[in-house]
Amino acid sequence: MPSKEELNIVKAYVHKGDAMTIYIHNRNPIIFELERNLYPTVYTLWRFPDLLPAFTTWPPVLEKMIGGADLMLPGVVLPSSGLPEVQRGSLCAVTLVGNRAPVAIGVATMSTREMLASGMKGKGFNILHTYRDQLWAYGDKSSLPNIAPVEAETAPEVDTVEQVISRDSLPENQDSDKQLENLCLLEVASVSLQDGENIVENSDVAEEEREETQDVNQTSPQENMDILLHQCFFHALKSKVKKSDLPLLTSTFLRNYLFSCCPEGQQVDIKKSSYKKLSKFLQAMQQRKILQVKELSKGVESIVEVDWKHPDIRAFVAPASVLPPSTTEKNIDVGGENPYQPPEIISLYGISAKMIPLFQESGHRKGDLLTQTDVRSVIITYVKINELVHPDNKNFVTVNPVICDCLLDRSEQNDILLLKWDDLVTRCLERMQHSYQVTFPGCSPIIRKGYIEPIDISVAQRASNKKITTIKNLELYGLDPSSVAGLLQQRVQASATCVVLPGTKDRVQVQIQGNQVAQTGKLLIDYFRIPRKYVSGLDLAAKPSKKK
Repeated sequence: MPSKEELNIVKAYVHKGDAMTIYIHNRNPIIFELERNLYPTVYTLWRFPDLLPAFTTWPPVLEKMIGGADLMLPGVVLPSSGLPEVQRGSLCAVTLVGNRAPVAIGVATMSTREMLASGMKGKGFNILHTYRDQLWAYGDKSSLPNIAPVEAETAPEVDTVEQVISRDSLPENQDSDKQLENLCLLEVASVSLQDGENIVENSDVAEEEREETQDVNQTSPQENMDILLHQCFFHALKSKVKKSDLPLLTSTFLRNYLFSCCPEGQQVDIKKSSYKKLSKFLQAMQQRKILQVKELSKGVESIVEVDWKHPDIRAFVAPASVLPPSTTEKNIDVGGENPYQPPEIISLYGISAKMIPLFQESGHRKGDLLTQTDVRSVIITYVKINELVHPDNKNFVTVNPVICDCLLDRSEQNDILLLKWDDLVTRCLERMQHSYQVTFPGCSPIIRKGYIEPIDISVAQRASNKKITTIKNLELYGLDPSSVAGLLQQRVQASATCVVLPGTKDRVQVQIQGNQVAQTGKLLIDYFRIPRKYVSGLDLAAKPSKKK
């Protein structure tokens, strides 16, 4: 900054609601501050294009990033000189092929070594700011300058390549093209063989792995699972969970953070550990004052605080043998596997005081919860034991005093002498206390009274005849509203936000511009596999316009 020049400070809010400070010089934003971190804008990077390590992509990818998408590794161009050396969490610039002027900045989700070891698959960068976004539009809207790329260094001679490859003991039967490709990987001390079978590492790491394997073989399977669980837990807290992610549903933490930190070839199974349940494990971590868990909504626990200065977190170092985890935020269009597992929802029926005479013969008491199948079984057993099947027509059941008192209204007691089987069971279910049980993968069942609220999709009218789609009750099904908002934003290329539901403290609803009911329904039913009966409002989808 030149001395004695005016610098303006502007406070703004991003679409997620986070506060952001913008520093403006000569009417252009030059730096913005988010979560106490300073980031340069594209206006600054155009003056200093070498300020950050730069990764190159293709022009069509820029349009996706402007629309809100992150930069996936398949879209990164591999230069002949190799990728820049960065670590996970490093701030990087993104440029286009043939132009050194940065068009975006983002945070690397993995190191250069991990990118190459993953075969350049998955998400590489969380994009924070792009050319032609709202922050750029706050300035003078300058066009992208054309900065010529630095001339590439001459390629190494074949003899030099052979010497490097021979030092790292690569197979001799690889041709020269594959050897040249592997040269880039040698610079980061991890060579991924072209047959995709092995990853060659230095001998010290391999020796440490053999020693660890010998130690693991001397422990019991339960102790091994405890070690793996702790490793993935601390790895997730140290490298994945951010303060902005809190509060975080415990089921989302398990599925999207802890599982993704598991080394390749291994699987975390909490049931095989000494804790048996995720809630007990998190309770133990809470007693060690590593984190704090609260029940923000009835029956749903969330991680509300993490002590990143805790000695156990600071002392943890991820094993060198751990390969980069497969991200759970893959672009849907890429065809990545869906890590979300929908909960199992079962309707339960409680025995009320009025219904006790009908169930006491089967050994049940007041307040017992039964499934619909159990209720039907009890009714059939009661009818057969008391010989109530009509002798002339077995489709009917004779109404005895117990059935009359339990299932018939006062106006019906003198008129109805026979009931069909289906009518008998239906009347019984209607007069019982309704409850439901929700079981998330790896968690203990949650039982609540009443009926489970469906995911509610609605369309509201805003000013200037604009429409907005809102989605509620995602938390009841273990869905993270911010993740759903991000996926919808990628699909429809419209602005999406998460807003606290009016009248509540912890319930969040997703709002997205336009009538997006059809795309929301596809995402919930086809991608997340939520049963259609638990999604309401699908009939509000915009009807296709008639062709003239």
